[in-house]
Amino acid sequence: MQIDSSYKIWLEKLKQKISVSQLKAAVSLNTQLMELYWDLAKEIIIKQHESSWGDAVFEQLSIDLRLSFPNIKGFSRRNLYAIRQWYLFYSSSSEFVPQPVAQIPWGHNRLIISKIKNVKEALFYCNATLQNGWNREQLEIQIQNNYFDAKGKSITNFQITLPAAQSELAIETLKNPYNFDFLGLENDALEREIENAMMQHIVRFLIEMGKGFAFVGRQYQLIVSENEYFIDLLFYHLQLRCYVVVELKAGKFKPEYAGKLNFYLSAVDSQLKHASDNPSIGLILCKHKDKIEAEYSLRDIQKPIGISEYQLTQALPKSFENKLPTVEQIELELNNIESEEKKTL
Repeated sequence: MQIDSSYKIWLEKLKQKISVSQLKAAVSLNTQLMELYWDLAKEIIIKQHESSWGDAVFEQLSIDLRLSFPNIKGFSRRNLYAIRQWYLFYSSSSEFVPQPVAQIPWGHNRLIISKIKNVKEALFYCNATLQNGWNREQLEIQIQNNYFDAKGKSITNFQITLPAAQSELAIETLKNPYNFDFLGLENDALEREIENAMMQHIVRFLIEMGKGFAFVGRQYQLIVSENEYFIDLLFYHLQLRCYVVVELKAGKFKPEYAGKLNFYLSAVDSQLKHASDNPSIGLILCKHKDKIEAEYSLRDIQKPIGISEYQLTQALPKSFENKLPTVEQIELELNNIESEEKKTL
């Protein structure tokens, strides 16, 4: 087929329609999530009033909800408390979630209620975010620059429409992990199922290694600044006297995985590591990897990180190496897991 200008024009129109459809689906999911949060907060407040439980209920509720819905990341104690504060802020003037509030991501909502104390001004920033397509960083800058006083008086109303597909808000909405976590899925449900099975195998595998691994937690929560992060698997090694952070990827290794793991190691060393502990170690376990990409990814990273079969960085002392699973053991286990998963598909 010979591609002419008419085909290119037609293709661009199709791509635009697909992008708009993607965004509408993401906004719809976001709205459902905000409605869920609204109802959840309402139930908490009613129950607190009836039972005089106080804020202690947040810790217990967080534990129970996360056990029941392990794939949903919005049920931490900190987030449940934020949901209640958000509900109390808007419910004073609205029975239901205000439309512009429901259309922006949860991260934007948390930022607005943490910075703004007036509902009218908060709704202004929700509307302005939708109209201008601001991501969270851009929204924070506008709040700091007092955009409401600069523009608010000259704007009496907004036509609430979806932002342009190429806007920062659209990109952030599509990537917002809460959207798909609300359904208990990632972009690829099959990959989540495989990864869950792999994680279960890896936990058993490392514990049964008999080399000092103590299991600390799966999807272990870290809070850095105002953001929540979740480590796939966290261990403490009794002989090495350090935490071991394991990130498990069902697909091919990507260079950005090393940077994210380096960030996790810094957070663990700052928040969990005892003064007598050794620096934490990171392991990235992938099904597939490119040796050159892996070597380049670790070349200038100072923290001890290993990628599947590759050697740990020089930051890891030689004496530690024989206390971790060997290359052959990790590769054998990953190959066994992959074979088992293929049989079940």
